[in-house]
Amino acid sequence: MKLRYLGLFGVVSLLSYGAMVVFSPLAYPGYDWLSMAVSDLSAVGAPSAELAQRLNALFGPCAVVSVMAVCVAAAGCRSKALKAGISCFAGMEWVTVVGYKLFPLVQSQGAASFQNAMHIVVTVLVVLLSIASLVLIIIGGRKERMVSLRNWAIACFAAMLIGALGTGIMPKSVFGLFERFSTFSAVVFNAVLGVYLWKGAFSAQQRYRKGI
Repeated sequence: MKLRYLGLFGVVSLLSYGAMVVFSPLAYPGYDWLSMAVSDLSAVGAPSAELAQRLNALFGPCAVVSVMAVCVAAAGCRSKALKAGISCFAGMEWVTVVGYKLFPLVQSQGAASFQNAMHIVVTVLVVLLSIASLVLIIIGGRKERMVSLRNWAIACFAAMLIGALGTGIMPKSVFGLFERFSTFSAVVFNAVLGVYLWKGAFSAQQRYRKGI
């Protein structure tokens, strides 16, 4: 299999995550997506946990396969910022996959419990790595003349900031809405990187001919 086809796993990852977010609430009576977090759907003890885990089964593995292939393809890029940003984004994906497996949210325990506290720590690391990676990709994308990729990074960065600010200052009744800005921004951008890989966008010849 050619390396570029591995980028399609990023799209599969997005579809798996999207299916979990959309369909898992069907198995959770009383779930309110406006006020409740996505992680509540797969929390230990949640009525939707089993369905959420099945629907989300391809999210982590496919995301890692795609972004690692992007890392390999981007190794030939001239911009150190772009390469560092993509590597940082790959690190975020690994933290997401491993961290949330090790420390899933436990519904029956409070936020001060070790398990849930570590879940929060993982979330903070994911957010910080995501922000750092997007900033670097925005800088590097300009140097590499990858205009549309830079625009995608700006859009996802803005969505992530909206999510972070919204969950911090807005009423708890809309916590879930703003949390989805943060979570989907990273998942969507991973799929975007995968599509760019599939299109051969990290080939210098393709970049400068198409201006992507």
